[in-house]
Amino acid sequence: MKIAVFGATGMIGSQVAAEAVSRGHEVTAVSRSGRTVAEAPAALAVAADLADGASVASLAASHDAVVLATGPSRTGGDHRVWLAALDAALANVGDTRTLVVGGAGALMVGDQRLVDLPGFPDAYKPEALTLAAAYDALLELPESVNWAMQAPAPAIAPGERTGVYVLGGNSPAGDTISTQDFAVALLDELETPRHIRARYSVAN
Repeated sequence: MKIAVFGATGMIGSQVAAEAVSRGHEVTAVSRSGRTVAEAPAALAVAADLADGASVASLAASHDAVVLATGPSRTGGDHRVWLAALDAALANVGDTRTLVVGGAGALMVGDQRLVDLPGFPDAYKPEALTLAAAYDALLELPESVNWAMQAPAPAIAPGERTGVYVLGGNSPAGDTISTQDFAVALLDELETPRHIRARYSVAN
C-alpha cells in the first residue's frame, strides 16, 4: 500500500510512518520542512503544506491512503489557521482513504464532551476544542470523502510498542496509550477498514 503521512516528523506522525514502513508499505513522509524522519529513514521525505490544496490533491491521487497527523500546535496560538489548512486538505483528498488523528477531549462521556467536564485541564482546552471543531468539519463532508478519525486516550506519549490495544467508539477506550500502539491501531485500520466516515478511540 502507498501511504502519505502528513505531519510525519511529529510525535504521532513519525510513529505512523515507522509502523507503516515496518509492515512493508511504501511511505511518503510529508512535512513542511521535508526532512527525513529519523524513526522511518526508508520513507520518502517530501516537503508540502496541509494548506496547499494542489499538493494534497496530487499526493492523494498517487497514494492508496492519506494520514493527516498534524495538529493545531503547528500554527502557534491561532488554531483557526490550522482548521483552515485542514479544511483545504479535506477538500482535496478526493475519494482516497483518509485517516485523521483526533483528540481525546472531543470524545463523549455520557452526554457531555470530555473537554466540558469539571476538572479538564485548562491548558489543554484550546486544542481539545479545536479538534472538536475538526470532527464537526468531517461530519459535514460529502459522502464521497472516505474518512475516519482515530482519537487517542486522554494520555498519549512515546512509550512501548506492545501491539495490544482496545477500541472504543465515541467515548474514551481507556486512560492511556503509547504513540507506538496508537500507530499500530491506525495501520490496522488502514489495512482492514472497520470505521467508515466515523470517529473511534483507542487505548492500551
